[in-house]
Amino acid sequence: MNFLDRMKNEVLVGDGAIGTMLYNKGVGLDANFEHLNLVRPELVMELHGEYIAAGAQVIETNTFGANYTKLQAIGLDRKVRDINRRGAELARRAVAGVKNGHELFVAGSVGPLVRIKGEEKELSATEIREIYREQCGALADGGVNLFILETFSDLEQVRIALTAARETGLPVLASMAFLEGGRTAGGAEAERVAVELAAAGADVIGANCGAGPLEILRNIRRMAAVTEMPLAAFANSGFPEYVEGRYIYRATPEYFAGMALEMAAAGATLIGGCCGTTPDHIRRMAERLKGMKPTSRLSTAQVTFPAERQEPAVDSRGFLSPWGREKIVTVELDPPRGLDCGKVLTGSRVLKEAGADAINLAENPLARVRMGNIALASLIQREVGIEVIVHITCRDRNLLGLQSDLMGASLLGIRSILAVTGDPARLGEHADASSVFDLNSFGLIKLLASLNAGVNGLGNPIGAGTGFTIGCAFNPNTPRMEAQISRLEKKVASGASFAQTQPIYDVARLEEMLAKTARLGIPVLPGILPVVSERNCEFLHNEVPGIDIPEEIRQRMRGKEKEAGAREGVTIAKEFIAKTRDRVGGFYIIPPFGNYGIAAELVHFIKGEPCLLPD
Repeated sequence: MNFLDRMKNEVLVGDGAIGTMLYNKGVGLDANFEHLNLVRPELVMELHGEYIAAGAQVIETNTFGANYTKLQAIGLDRKVRDINRRGAELARRAVAGVKNGHELFVAGSVGPLVRIKGEEKELSATEIREIYREQCGALADGGVNLFILETFSDLEQVRIALTAARETGLPVLASMAFLEGGRTAGGAEAERVAVELAAAGADVIGANCGAGPLEILRNIRRMAAVTEMPLAAFANSGFPEYVEGRYIYRATPEYFAGMALEMAAAGATLIGGCCGTTPDHIRRMAERLKGMKPTSRLSTAQVTFPAERQEPAVDSRGFLSPWGREKIVTVELDPPRGLDCGKVLTGSRVLKEAGADAINLAENPLARVRMGNIALASLIQREVGIEVIVHITCRDRNLLGLQSDLMGASLLGIRSILAVTGDPARLGEHADASSVFDLNSFGLIKLLASLNAGVNGLGNPIGAGTGFTIGCAFNPNTPRMEAQISRLEKKVASGASFAQTQPIYDVARLEEMLAKTARLGIPVLPGILPVVSERNCEFLHNEVPGIDIPEEIRQRMRGKEKEAGAREGVTIAKEFIAKTRDRVGGFYIIPPFGNYGIAAELVHFIKGEPCLLPD
C-alpha cells in the first residue's frame, strides 16, 4: 500500500529531530549536518535506526539544508546532488535493514533556501525552481517515497518548491512553520496556508517547528476547519532553554505523546517531532497512537479571506512632505568617533542656516565604530531644529533589535529613515565583530512599511504606526543600469518613497538615470561629492566601489592639491548642479572629509542664494 493510501487508513508516526540528535551525539554546531551523509554515514544510519526502533513509520532523510544556497555559502555547492542522493540511500538502507521495512516510508526532507549574508540579490522564481529541482531530483534518484517540504515561512517559496517536487511524480507534503498566533513569519495565517497549498497541488498539508506542541495543535485545528486534505504535525519539544552552554528542551515524552493524541483527534494523520524531540519522544508517541484511525472531518464550506491589508497613507512630518515645494537638499555628516558632538552640532547649525532641508547620519560607515545615529539624530533635531535622515543598516542588529530600535526612533521623533544593507563587519576595524544581516535592504524596507501600517514584523498591532518617510540607496554608476533600476523598482514596491544615489559626476549618466526612473514616481536625489585634489579624485575613481569619475574631470584635477584642488572640485560640483538643477527635485551632498563649509556653499548655490561664508 502506498503512502497516501496508508494515511487514509491509519495515523502514521514520523521520526523526530535530526539536528538535535546529531548534536547530542557530539557533532559540533559549526559542522554541516547534511555533509555527514558523505563523511560520517554510519552516524546518520545509527540515528535512523534509533527512530525506526522507536516506532517511526516515516523516516526523513538528513537533507533539510542540502540545497545550493546553504551549501554554496560553505563551499559545498558542487556536492548538492551527492549529499542528497546519499542521504536518501542511507535512509533506504536503514529501512531495508529491519524486519518490517516494507511497511516504512522514506521522506526526502527539503527546507527553505537561505540568503547569503550581506547579499542583496534576490533569487528569481526560475532560479529558486532550478535549485529545488536539483535537490528533489537527487532525492528521487536515491529512492525516497515522498517529499516533506518543511519549516517554510514564505508561502511563495514553498509553492515554487512544491512545483519542483511534483515534477518527480512522488507525493508531496508541504509544511510551514507558524509563530504564536497562527501566522508564519511572512504573515500568512494558518487557514490561508491550508487553502493555498491545497490549491497549489500539495498531497498533504502540515505545520512543523514553531512555538511547540500546543501551538501546532491549534494550527492543525484551524487547518482542519478549512480543508479535508490530509494533515501532518511535527512539533518542537517546547521552547529551548540555554543551560550551561547547551540548548535544553523541556517537554517530556509523556507530555508530547499526550499532545500527539490531541493532534490526531484534531485531524492530523501523520505526526512526528521537530526540534528537540528524541527517540524517546517518538517511542512514547508511537505507543499512544498505535492502531489509531484517522478522525473523520466534515465537509468544509468555501472559505474566503478579506482583502490584503492596505497600507494607510502616512501622515509624515518628514522633510519630503510636501515634496516639490522647492529644491530639496540633504547633507551627510558623520557621527563622531567618540562622545564629543560639538562638530556635528555646529555643522548642522551652519547647514540649517544655509538652507539645507535635512542632515543624513550614516550608521557606522565602512563598519567603523561611531556614535549611535538614532540618539544623535534626536539631539540634532531637538537642539538645531533640522530634520535628520537616519541611515539604518541590517549589519548590526538582528530582526528583534531592528524592530525595537525603529519603534524607539519613532518615539524620539525620527521621521526619515534610509534603509541600507550595510558594509560587512569584516571590512571594518573590529576583526572579531560579526555581521547579522537577518534582513537585506529589501526586507528592511518591507519592515519599515509594516511599522508604518501599525503592525510589527509578525503582523501584530503596535498602535497608530511609526510614520516614517522611507528612503533607499541607488547606484547609477554601473555599466548596465537596468539591473539597478530593477532593484530600485522592487524597493519602491516594498515601500520606499525616495532614493539617494552614489556620488555622480557624469551629466549624461544622470539624464539616463532620470529617464529610466521617471516611471517609478519617486524623487531620486543625485549624490554630490566634491573632489578636493588629484590624489583624492584618483582614489575615489579607482578604489571606491560605486564611484566613476569621467576622464575630463580627472584631467581637470591633474596637479591640483590643497586650496586649488578644493576650489576646482567645488567649481566642478557647481557646474554639474547648474546643468541638472532643472531636471531634479534636489541633491544629496556628501561633503569631503566632513567639511560642512563646502557643503554650505553648495547649499546656498542650489537654493539660489549668495554664500555668506568667509572665503
